[in-house]
Amino acid sequence: MSNPAAISVEALSYSYGERVALSEVSFEVKPQEIFGLLGPNGSGKTTLFRLLCTLMPIQSGAASLSKADVKTSPAEVRRKIGITFQSPSLDDRLTVRENLKHHGHLYGLRGSELTQRIEQLLTHVGLVDRMGETVSKLSGGMKRRVEIAKGLLHRPEILLLDEPSTGLDPGARHDLWQYLRKLRDEQQVTILVTTHLMEEAERCDRLAILNQGELVAIDTPEMLRSSIGGDCITISTPDQNSLQKNLRDRFQLDAVIIGNQLRIERENGHELIRDLVDAFPDDIESISLGKPTLEDVFIQKTGHRFWEAEAVE
Repeated sequence: MSNPAAISVEALSYSYGERVALSEVSFEVKPQEIFGLLGPNGSGKTTLFRLLCTLMPIQSGAASLSKADVKTSPAEVRRKIGITFQSPSLDDRLTVRENLKHHGHLYGLRGSELTQRIEQLLTHVGLVDRMGETVSKLSGGMKRRVEIAKGLLHRPEILLLDEPSTGLDPGARHDLWQYLRKLRDEQQVTILVTTHLMEEAERCDRLAILNQGELVAIDTPEMLRSSIGGDCITISTPDQNSLQKNLRDRFQLDAVIIGNQLRIERENGHELIRDLVDAFPDDIESISLGKPTLEDVFIQKTGHRFWEAEAVE
């Protein structure tokens, strides 16, 4: 018998007045999985994150974390989750130890148990030698690791991270993800991450792509990319409509207009490029070939580029 889902979301919908932020979103997160919610601003990922954190009431649908129902048992959900928000929540005037100590008190942790837990977590995140320093002296990457340690003080089964790499340099981002994988593998923590970064999404075990409140794709990053089924050819042209028609008439190609460019999916795209340049030398300003990316998956599913979403969440 398979393990029950660590996180279950069923037909979840939410509206801000007349604006629909989530529409019938359903998915499951497996135990001990790093699961990503990828989407631009306005996609609904932040609303979904807040609902799972019990920060907003569920309007329609259902969600549960470690079998605790978000709508009927929010207090139980809070005991089972750790949260790291995008906005900093550390007090720069306090030491690392003091920040964790005061947070531990909120969960009823006291005395030697709390002291041992703080030392254990700071050892795990590589900051035990900095516990006496004020937070203001730490780098952005170090602060992020303290935030995660804070979210893990009460030994949650699930860790929810909102845009965890915000403000981090590439090296700190790499270190952060190494630690998240260590949490998954060694402490069996299930991790849900919201992100708008393609590089970060690639690091997840599985990924749900959101667009304008709807779930448009869900799978491993590798399977999502392989669903494109070929190379991606991008053409810059002064007249997209005319070239789109000519490509259809002469090569039976269905090119999609994306902004001021045309996009074609084709096996062995390098062979087609030569024919296109020979056929339309005056209509093609530039042409490029690339292997499918998560950006290409988003374009295929939505018909527009990742950053062309107009709504702001």
